[in-house]
Amino acid sequence: MLAVMVALTGVMFLQGRSTPKLGLDLAGGTTVTLTAKTEAGKNPPASQMDQAVKIITQRVNGLGVSDAEVNKQGSNNIVVSVPGEGQQQVVDTIGKTAKLQFRQVYVVGAGTPTTQPPPSGSPSASPTGKATGSPSPKATPSTSPSSSIKPSSTATPRGRALSEALAAPTPTPSGTGKPSQSASPSGNPSGVPSVNPSALPTLPPDAGAQEDFSGIDDKAVIDQYKKLTCSPDGTTAPGSNDPNKKWVAACDQDGKGKYILGPVRVQGTQVSDANAMPPNPQEGQSSWTVAIKFKSQGSREFAAVTSDAYKAPQGTPQRQVAIVLDGQVVSAPSIDNGAITGGTASIFGPPDSFTQSYADDLANVLKYGALPLEFTQSSIDEVSSTLGSDQLRGGLIAGAIGLGLVVLYCMVYYQGLGLVAVSSLVVAAAITYVSVVILGEGMGFRLSLPHIIGLIVSIGITADSFIVYFERLRDELRAGRTLRPSIESAWKRARRTILVADAVTFLAAVVLYFLAVGGVRGFAFAMGLTTLIDVVVVFFFTKPLVAMLSRTRFFGKGHRLSGLSPSRLRRGGTTAPLPKSQEA
Repeated sequence: MLAVMVALTGVMFLQGRSTPKLGLDLAGGTTVTLTAKTEAGKNPPASQMDQAVKIITQRVNGLGVSDAEVNKQGSNNIVVSVPGEGQQQVVDTIGKTAKLQFRQVYVVGAGTPTTQPPPSGSPSASPTGKATGSPSPKATPSTSPSSSIKPSSTATPRGRALSEALAAPTPTPSGTGKPSQSASPSGNPSGVPSVNPSALPTLPPDAGAQEDFSGIDDKAVIDQYKKLTCSPDGTTAPGSNDPNKKWVAACDQDGKGKYILGPVRVQGTQVSDANAMPPNPQEGQSSWTVAIKFKSQGSREFAAVTSDAYKAPQGTPQRQVAIVLDGQVVSAPSIDNGAITGGTASIFGPPDSFTQSYADDLANVLKYGALPLEFTQSSIDEVSSTLGSDQLRGGLIAGAIGLGLVVLYCMVYYQGLGLVAVSSLVVAAAITYVSVVILGEGMGFRLSLPHIIGLIVSIGITADSFIVYFERLRDELRAGRTLRPSIESAWKRARRTILVADAVTFLAAVVLYFLAVGGVRGFAFAMGLTTLIDVVVVFFFTKPLVAMLSRTRFFGKGHRLSGLSPSRLRRGGTTAPLPKSQEA
């Protein structure tokens, strides 16, 4: 038990926190109001609002946030209350529509107009759409493909990561034509067809006039593309998020490139699972990745679109498959090694931007699916605690009173043996405290008033285990057996009762946790946690401590204040004679 305490305490201090995190009702938090986008004067369908509440709740829970509240307000608002101030990461994630689409690229160009013509040589543009404007020592004539992906150094970390998503490699400077790395679908061995960058045709200063629009039968989209100007803050072109449109014009997330994309070939609903994976140096990965697994239909559709892209002429935009998230292109890697038929793929980026936090967020929104409606953030407010310090102080006082009464009862009734019960309660309390701190840092657990109530109630549950063992031990002594054999025989009888009682309590806590919501779930969690701790303390502290104390003269000779005094046990109603070794 000492080793367990030392290990838990060490973990707590390694995490750099020694106090529990508090919940929304005790410490306040962040409240976000999301308003559904609808046509003027129309309310969104109630079924879609209910589905949005469910998905947002799953996203919040997937981020490891404890004690969050998601409620529908009126006909078109959803209010999300998250414990803790400054929860910008959660705010950015929960309201994302997360409509994921895979479309084949047909036209690509610079997202912003070129301010001045580049020097003579080989001006180029990347798939993200940025014209380099400076010649490269290794540049080739403009009639041959030579440019490659090059994210802007001023792009945001999120933009840089997503611009290289779905196994797109970290690029080399424009004009080199040598990608620095490639990746295959998640879990596939080397040699399996993979997604790699490919050089695109060099775009001259008048690229807009020379882009090939043949085969695109929607003049309105062509006109929209020519007029489209993307911004570094992220531009969502009108209609780019509509899965029913055959042709769409879209910007990338950094505003460096713009595209004309073909029909949706794979919907985000075909993603069956998405998980953040740590770096794997053995496979050449230095950043976190998001492993995507498609459903059976999605796997076939993804194989078909990558096959079509692979059949397109080398160096043309049709070789690319665009990943579109909420109307913006996050990546458009080229398919150079054949169709991808494994049903899996990986999303990753540079280590400085594709962090564990970002990978977790991206996997979370992809795993639980897209919201049925688009939302805008109507308001973001920092709110104070709903209960305050008075209620917290009252809860702590109530817990102290309950603990004091239990200690008083144990000391009066069991006397010296009561010290074992008190010591066990102290150890259980210490383990519970350290566990709450560790869970708060590790999985976002926050201590709220329902949790405190559950911990107070658990004092009685923990004391019951001690009482069961002590009474079994005293029964053995009343039957005339000596102390040391009685300790083992009483433990064999008591541990079954303790395990059954704790199992019933734990099952009740589990059922209550999964069937209830809000504060009741917090109560159930606290009760289940302390029940498990009770089993550990009784088995690895209480029983060994009693066995060790039995070797002392005070308990072994049955001192009148030990709680095992023969005279007191005789007055308890037994007629069986006590052995002389037990008489004081």
